[in-house]
Amino acid sequence: MNHEEVVAATREWIEKAVIGLNLCPFAKSVYVKNQVRIVVSDARHIDAFLEDLDRELDYLAEVDPEETDTTLLIHPTLFPDFLDFNDVHQIADEAVVEHELDGVIQIASFHPEYQFEGTEPDDITNYTNRAPFPTLHLIREDSLDKAVEAFPEAETIYERNIETMKKLGIAGWLALGMSHTRPKKTDGEN
Repeated sequence: MNHEEVVAATREWIEKAVIGLNLCPFAKSVYVKNQVRIVVSDARHIDAFLEDLDRELDYLAEVDPEETDTTLLIHPTLFPDFLDFNDVHQIADEAVVEHELDGVIQIASFHPEYQFEGTEPDDITNYTNRAPFPTLHLIREDSLDKAVEAFPEAETIYERNIETMKKLGIAGWLALGMSHTRPKKTDGEN
């Protein structure tokens, strides 16, 4: 896929799932104001991807939040395995500290095969963190704080998302056009 196709698929996911299902009640306001930076990495190995991450951390730390409030750093092919990508997320968290941005920026991760600990691969609750491609979401903590102030019961978002996904079910998720976020079937599965 080229960059335009990756960005288009990511935008579709944001619009249909993240905003459309209200999985993140804070996303719509920055998305409609074009304050979400979507960066597609062409890195050929993890070190180069981490250099891309370094650049994006520096950029987000310097740019006016009115211009760019949050960044999605995507690599469509480098991290097909969720557990490997989860390890990259841990390294990314360390990079935040190395850049002296602890308490300023935090990172969330999304992956087509995202799986919460203690769940089965096709558990619908995993789909709250399923995106078309492995994605690191660089989030300004100030923006999160403001959003939480505006959303009276922010601590209930996680539980509400689980209920939303359970009501939707995998068939409903796939009906949204999100088939690229469904785990690949293993040998012996229908």
